[in-house]
Amino acid sequence: MDSIWKYPIKTDDSQRLEMPLGAEILSVQVQKNEPFIWARVSTNNPKAFRELRIFGTGHAMDENFNGVHVGTYQIYGGDLVFHVFDMGWQ
Repeated sequence: MDSIWKYPIKTDDSQRLEMPLGAEILSVQVQKNEPFIWARVSTNNPKAFRELRIFGTGHAMDENFNGVHVGTYQIYGGDLVFHVFDMGWQ
């Protein structure tokens, strides 16, 4: 069965989220001043870890970086802007 789940994310350089395999990231937004990812998941699938990388606007990225951009969010009234990249399943 498919469902949409919400996952809190931290404003850190990298992190791992445990979610059902094959989850499709739909959106990255701030809710009540905290960043979240919403994903369509198949609740019958086994869980695995997905790695995310987050870069602030103006922060350096390795020229060989190959993450897939999944969304951007702003905090502190837009003073800080962060870009979330999916690095795949781990």
